[in-house]
Amino acid sequence: MDPIALKLQAEPLILSALREDITSEDVTTASVISADAMGEVQLIAKEDGVICGLDVFARTFELLDPAARTDLAVTEGDDVRAGQLLGTVHARVRALLSGERTALNYLQRMSGIATQARSMAALFAGTRTQLVDTRKTTPNMRVFEKEAVLVGGAGNHRYNLSDGVLIKDNHIDAAGGITEAVEACRAHVSFVRKIEVECETLDQVREAVEAGADIIMLDNMDHATMAEAIRIIDGRAKTEASGNVDAAKAATLVDLGVDYVSSGALTHSAPILDLSLKHLRVLDAAAQGDSPAMPAAAATAPAPSPSPAGE
Repeated sequence: MDPIALKLQAEPLILSALREDITSEDVTTASVISADAMGEVQLIAKEDGVICGLDVFARTFELLDPAARTDLAVTEGDDVRAGQLLGTVHARVRALLSGERTALNYLQRMSGIATQARSMAALFAGTRTQLVDTRKTTPNMRVFEKEAVLVGGAGNHRYNLSDGVLIKDNHIDAAGGITEAVEACRAHVSFVRKIEVECETLDQVREAVEAGADIIMLDNMDHATMAEAIRIIDGRAKTEASGNVDAAKAATLVDLGVDYVSSGALTHSAPILDLSLKHLRVLDAAAQGDSPAMPAAAATAPAPSPSPAGE
């Protein structure tokens, strides 16, 4: 992720996620380990996929312990394999234990989206068509999920409602028609913005072309109707195919030659990539004695990591 976006956009959200998980203290961790004890834990892949979100993962621990360090054996966007050691996190043990779930939540979610994006984008390799995402993202996760789409090799549609003009069916109804909606947007927005119109019928396609739309979205049309719409548009606007596009449907759109295929499934239906933090080691044995609540035997035992399906 761009370092400025990480600092300004992602970091406040990471802090919010940590606050959601820790309202006063991590009572379990505070009970079993002293505040000064140092440790390390390994990041391990539990299934094959594309790794994404490593900087967000590392930053989560740094927010809890400024001295935290993540030594990585992989780079962003690498293909990883089940059982592979991806890196080691060094920090205060309390930071490792308290930040584990939040850090993994981000990394697993972003890696899952990147994995799905790479698989679906490969369908359009060598064609003129670019696969792009939508605004169907998890609330307060858009900066992470759209980054993951890029890492996976697909593209981003508009980031938010301020980012571009997309006239949808309800906008058309509100304005009184496609022509009226396009004219109103032309009068309101800067000349540098393109105007996209969502069309569900061939008559709407014809009207959007005549109104001067820059991009025409072919929404929930069957294959034959989209092919006819492309013939009608005849290069006078960019074309986008959309509507319930999962991997199976995306494969049927390759031959159309549209400029873009947009898929909400890239973000809203991607499974996580199973990753784990395992084999925690306490490195500063002297500091363990500061915690009277922890028996000596427990102080040297590796801390178990919860499974992704757990808490």
